[in-house]
Amino acid sequence: MGSVFSPYYARARRKGAGEPENFCALNVALYGDGGHRWSMTERGKRWITREPTRFTIGPSSMRWEDGTLVIDVDEVTVPIPSRLRGQVRLTPSAICAHEVRLDAEGLHVWRPVAPFSRIDVDFEKPGLRWSGIGYHDSNWGAVPLEDSFESWVWSRAAMKDGAAIVYDTVLRDGSNSAFALHIGAEGNVREMPVPPRRDMTTTFWRMARHMRAERPFETVSLFEDSPFYSRTLLKVETEEGSADAFHESLSLKRFRNPVVQMMLPFRMPRRG
Repeated sequence: MGSVFSPYYARARRKGAGEPENFCALNVALYGDGGHRWSMTERGKRWITREPTRFTIGPSSMRWEDGTLVIDVDEVTVPIPSRLRGQVRLTPSAICAHEVRLDAEGLHVWRPVAPFSRIDVDFEKPGLRWSGIGYHDSNWGAVPLEDSFESWVWSRAAMKDGAAIVYDTVLRDGSNSAFALHIGAEGNVREMPVPPRRDMTTTFWRMARHMRAERPFETVSLFEDSPFYSRTLLKVETEEGSADAFHESLSLKRFRNPVVQMMLPFRMPRRG
């Protein structure tokens, strides 16, 4: 995958040499009782192999195999080095072809490829194994995210028969755009009214956050807290009852800050 948040890619673009395939990384984040583990080593083009059903980034790879997305992970965590080695298998209940333009010009597109899937995780290092509900989406664009957006908020709640997804974006010109979808297990898409905005507490890095929700919700755990991005696990109340929801807040205004760009290599080393 291209490193849209890569400081090396941003630097290369400013020099007119930003070839995306020369800036790819597989981001792996594990959260649990054994602690958080994070790896996001960016690699140059000589480490990349692209085939019709397989994409290799250094020692890690992902491939489609009999309708299952198989991700083989062999990475090293940062900032404290430790080995991450294992396999993730994601089997979609259906492939969703729905696409949404995130801006009026259509420069950025989002697709919920497999919003309701079975996921099987089997890691040798650290030793862990579990199965549950998985999710796979994709974003792509013709220009950098920070050129078009000031911020965005995204959430995905696991429903009994699919997923409820909300996008809430603010463009560079200050205009706001939001949409809400329910995507069933068979890939059928139904538009929903955008829920009202509910403010959340700021993070350690003073990231302003909010959630689009009809009812009050509970913060279960703050998984990622950085100067420009936060990832949170919520417990939300829906018409089907209580549900787990992943929530992301992204500030592209902060991401553009030169100080933040200088901090990023500590979480994202590069092997050119």
